[in-house]
Amino acid sequence: MRLNLLTTWSRCFNCIGLLAALVLAGELHAAGVLSNPGFESDAPGQHQNLLGWTWYGQPWGNTFNETGADARSGNNFFKVFQGFTGSVNYNGVYQDYISGPGATYTADGWAFTATADALDGQNLAWIEVSFRDATGGMLSLYRSALITTNTIATGAFPKSLWNNLRVTNQCNTSTFAITNTVTKLVAPVGTFYVRYQLVFQGDANNSGGSVYFDDLNLAQISGTAYGDYNIVWSDEFDGTAIKTNLWTYDTGTGGSNPGWGNNELENYTSRATNAFVTNGLLHIVARKESLGGASYTSARMKSQGLFAAKFGRIEWRAALPTGVGFWPALWLLGTNITTLGWPGCGEVDVLENVGSNPLMAQASIHSGSDATAIYNFTDGNTTTNFHTYTFDWTTNAMLFYVDGHLYQTQTSWGTSVGGQSYPFPFNQPFFFIMNLAIGGNYIGNPTTSAINAGSVFPGEIQVDYLRIYNVTAPFRIGVNKSGANLLLTWPSNIVCRMQSQTNLLVSNWVQIGTASNSLPVAAPAGNVFYRLVSP
Repeated sequence: MRLNLLTTWSRCFNCIGLLAALVLAGELHAAGVLSNPGFESDAPGQHQNLLGWTWYGQPWGNTFNETGADARSGNNFFKVFQGFTGSVNYNGVYQDYISGPGATYTADGWAFTATADALDGQNLAWIEVSFRDATGGMLSLYRSALITTNTIATGAFPKSLWNNLRVTNQCNTSTFAITNTVTKLVAPVGTFYVRYQLVFQGDANNSGGSVYFDDLNLAQISGTAYGDYNIVWSDEFDGTAIKTNLWTYDTGTGGSNPGWGNNELENYTSRATNAFVTNGLLHIVARKESLGGASYTSARMKSQGLFAAKFGRIEWRAALPTGVGFWPALWLLGTNITTLGWPGCGEVDVLENVGSNPLMAQASIHSGSDATAIYNFTDGNTTTNFHTYTFDWTTNAMLFYVDGHLYQTQTSWGTSVGGQSYPFPFNQPFFFIMNLAIGGNYIGNPTTSAINAGSVFPGEIQVDYLRIYNVTAPFRIGVNKSGANLLLTWPSNIVCRMQSQTNLLVSNWVQIGTASNSLPVAAPAGNVFYRLVSP
């Protein structure tokens, strides 16, 4: 008898062997997670756009994208120097990427100091990687070797030569002293994201010199960005119809609130021409047609009264239309909107986009105390491609990502509701909304003539899935003896299904119908493989 148990998660294999065999169904290869790692997404010249990166330091700017022959590869590189404040100061750029406990990484980058502008005095530079909790608190820290005047003088870091800096020194997060030398960087318990950072420490003597960086790398080599998170609810938009037990519609032009309070120009319908499911995708379609005094039709789907959530990692994968007048949105409203109204109920915009600008995505919160941020796509990407828009929602923090790149964190907010305080209203259940508006305040109120001239109809949002993750028991198959049989079990609060087959060389997995989270299994005569699949 040979029984083989596998766990499949989000279409990737993580395998465990029980009883007699360990079957490895897949291997995770290192993948770089940084966007614009060589600064080639930036326009030529000297400026501080630094797409995909957040720069910090002096407000007048001492961090620059540069173009020139000094680039290690391509045309661009990053230049940083000190702030000349008369005190120790820090300057550079960083980038944050979604992560989870147990994920492991390697990190390095290339650095250069020119003979004519070599690092001087007590100035220092290095690369560091830190793992952080939902509020930005540092949980662990790793650094490369330091670039100093001493390492330059001794030849350990030659001038006018690109040198590779590997991040291998584990450091104390309070004293920054090196505590260990490692080959991989491990995300500790509590990790929500990993930060890759370039640091230039300027001395108090206003010493000169600059450092260039290029071809940076943060590679995930094992584990998952989701750690202990598993899918506890999802709509994969499979089948042939929209699930009426999950979704209903707002219809019309706003009734007593014309234009839905935003001067929108469409008439929302529940017709299959404006919202339908096919080939595993939800289509929300805007059409140029007159209906009820409006020049356009579209759909606004919602889970109000059918499904709501509070806290978790919420993830949409979607592709958006582009063109003047399109206003796609994936968002949430507090279920208490019927008693508190807006904005007292709270609103979370996981994604909004100005259709005429396919290079941006925006996330916002509204509660009477509003906050927002814009993500700028790099590396040739646009909103017309499928991207994953993620919202991490905890009791005291909200984080927003595009394709795993963190670009907004909120840890404090107010409320317009008297007698309530932080963390209200974002500690209440919220329902989901997906809609494609035409025109409106957010996109500058274009006229119908401008919309018709600048857009191609029909235009549509395509949604691959909506998933909610939460920390659960481990996603794996358990096995116990049950008389002459074995009893396979798995967590009941994870969206998953059991499958089996007899030959891994032929992909012929068969769904096992079971109404529970357990399966009695008789001893097989040959090989039998079982796996869990989520979603």
